Amino acid sequence: MSTGTDRRALAAAGVTVLLWSSAFVAIRGAGEYFSPGALALGRLASGAIVLMAIVLIRRAGVPPKAAWPGIAVSGVFWFGVYMVALNWGEQQVDAGTAAMVVNVGPVLIALLSGWLLKEGFPPKLMAGMAVSFAGAVVVGISMSSGGKATILGVGLCLVAAATWAVGVVAQKPALRHASALQVTAYGCLIGAVACLPFAGQLVGEVAKAPLSATLNMVYLGVFPTAVAFTTWAYALARTTAGKMGATTYVVPAVVVVMSWIALREVPGWLTLAGGVLCLAGVAVSRAKKRETITVDATV
Repeated sequence: MSTGTDRRALAAAGVTVLLWSSAFVAIRGAGEYFSPGALALGRLASGAIVLMAIVLIRRAGVPPKAAWPGIAVSGVFWFGVYMVALNWGEQQVDAGTAAMVVNVGPVLIALLSGWLLKEGFPPKLMAGMAVSFAGAVVVGISMSSGGKATILGVGLCLVAAATWAVGVVAQKPALRHASALQVTAYGCLIGAVACLPFAGQLVGEVAKAPLSATLNMVYLGVFPTAVAFTTWAYALARTTAGKMGATTYVVPAVVVVMSWIALREVPGWLTLAGGVLCLAGVAVSRAKKRETITVDATV
């Protein structure tokens, strides 16, 4: 990879991180007026309209047959199920906590790659998964206050992490046959179609919601979806899934700052400790093996 390409991929990943971080905060705001499925459909429909317009303007065309399996799987799981689960989860937990739990995703990406791509299951991967799972349990206990609602929220965030991992593993091969724009646009469109059962809810809730909430939903579709998913796919096509997953480690910290500024909500110390464990598990699983350097003392 050339230095210029590497820098462009890094810049694209940076745009993705910032916009995805803002999405956790925007979801909390819009979630007061929209149900999880309706918000997912409104977001995906907004993103699909923008992306398909760009496809038509740029005459990007339809992806080749070889790309469609990956596009379809990522569209249903990542664009569809992921967004519904995340929206629902964020109705139970704060934005920072959701971001920390969802960021278990890179560990799951490594696990799926080891299974589907026959890359094996290194000891560090298994240790990292154990640490991250312990962190998720700590977060769940700290947020539950003896009830089931927020434990459900943490579980839904874990579902979001799992479907994100499925989407990335499916999307990587598709990018060998189609452009980042094509993979993102048609994946978003498939996700919107998968969420059509929520159309009735969306229509009714848009009529009652304030304009600010609807604009929040449109923002989610245009920027964290249309723009950020495209910059993600652009960078993913130029590096490995593991390295791209590593770029998201900074998301929880950014989300905590954004949610403190915009929503005045900061996770408690025990919740933060659990989130740190989640991230520590990811770091352990992705740590590189140190090379041992031997020196020959003979002359």
